[in-house]
Amino acid sequence: MLPEILDSGENKSIAISVPDKYKINYLELKNHVNTTSNLLNSFGTLNERAIIIVLGNNAEFIITFLAVTKTNAIAAPLNPEFTLEEFKFYLEDINPSLLITTAGHPVINEAKNKNIPIATVSFKQKTFDLKFDSSPYQKKDINIPNENNSCLFLHTSGTTSRPKGVPLKHKNLLKSLNNIINTYNLTNNDVAMVVMPLFHVHGLIGVALSTLASGGEIVVPEKFSASAFWKIQKEYNATWYSAVPTIHQILLIRADDDNAPKKSFRLIRSCSAALAPSVLMNLEKRFGAPVLEAYGMTEASHQMSSNPLPPDDRKPGSVGKSTGVEINIMSMENSGVMLSNDEIGEIVIKGENVTSGYHNNEDANKDAFVNGWFRTGDQGYLDNEGYLNLTGRIKELINRGGEKISPLEVDAILINHPSVDEAVCYGFPDEKYGEVVHAALVTNSNVTESEIKDFCSKSLANFKVPEKINFTDKLPRTATGKIQRRIVAKHFNN
Repeated sequence: MLPEILDSGENKSIAISVPDKYKINYLELKNHVNTTSNLLNSFGTLNERAIIIVLGNNAEFIITFLAVTKTNAIAAPLNPEFTLEEFKFYLEDINPSLLITTAGHPVINEAKNKNIPIATVSFKQKTFDLKFDSSPYQKKDINIPNENNSCLFLHTSGTTSRPKGVPLKHKNLLKSLNNIINTYNLTNNDVAMVVMPLFHVHGLIGVALSTLASGGEIVVPEKFSASAFWKIQKEYNATWYSAVPTIHQILLIRADDDNAPKKSFRLIRSCSAALAPSVLMNLEKRFGAPVLEAYGMTEASHQMSSNPLPPDDRKPGSVGKSTGVEINIMSMENSGVMLSNDEIGEIVIKGENVTSGYHNNEDANKDAFVNGWFRTGDQGYLDNEGYLNLTGRIKELINRGGEKISPLEVDAILINHPSVDEAVCYGFPDEKYGEVVHAALVTNSNVTESEIKDFCSKSLANFKVPEKINFTDKLPRTATGKIQRRIVAKHFNN
């Protein structure tokens, strides 16, 4: 079962460090998890019913999450900064048996309105406290979970539609953790800085749990702060971190002003959004570590592919080779027909880390699986060496008069301009062509729209060059720092 990953660490070795607060060793962590799990069982858990966790990035989250997965319930972490409307949607959609949060959090009133039992956590002087403000369940399920039981319930990020519920089993997560450990040769000597939210697979599975499963240490700042990043790194000597491109770019832009060291990490990982090749190469040059771009999604318990460590080749613009999961390219015209190398189609996957299906959504499940292959909704191709290249989300491709344009291709050119820090292009409705290309840019110096267009025209066919450039101080983002084209398009199209 998932909590058994803690057996990988030596009892006296540090498991979790929260900067400026405390350190917890593996023995202490296991004791906290066991005690909390027993409290949950005494209160009453319902077999494979979700327990919602609304906590920030801290030890309380890790303890609570692992304690829930040690019971027969399912952990359902949510972003603690959701609006009340968002909490209302998720409480109704998940229908939990219990909510665990901190005292005074706004979600408590929403839960009370729906008669959902509530527990609050606190962690002071290394004492973890769980208090229930509801009566225990009279009828308690005492099923002991096995690897085929679900232990984590998440929602898709909803890039093109309403978020769908994704249940993941113990065996899905354990397989994914094993894949990640093998990809990056993680050992008990590794220290990972967790800059991504723990309510998201990238931070939770991609970094925190994979490091704990290898007996290493996680350093968990309560919030990502670019100004504090290198101070924390100097104190803890993390061997690696993983982040979305936005965070990498922020650290890169500030590097000289922050006196960032020329070399510090064993590896730097990028995932959850496309990393422009130019940014990857600048990161490697400035921070003196291999930058490994990976490919992940919630439905695959996070990682599906990654560029390998040296001495193997890492290819800028590629998301690397399959990591413990089968990857194929399916024809978008003939469903079920697989394509040859270098042919573009829909990326499909198969493996032990892949979800069995969406929660209470038969229509989505019928559409998602073809002959046992899970359809990712991403378009791309495999090259002759087995490296996977993404060309975009299928539903985000821009159709200009029948010409399909990959937004990632245009983004990669825009970001190469020396005045551009961030770039995202999207489709804009057009009476003549159906759609045309527009773009939104964050710049670091004065540049005109015509200069940007001239720059693009040197590398792109005319029909791919953005017809309009929107300049902005910042781009709209999700809670995990991802840029979703539909949100950017809605923002600027309005």
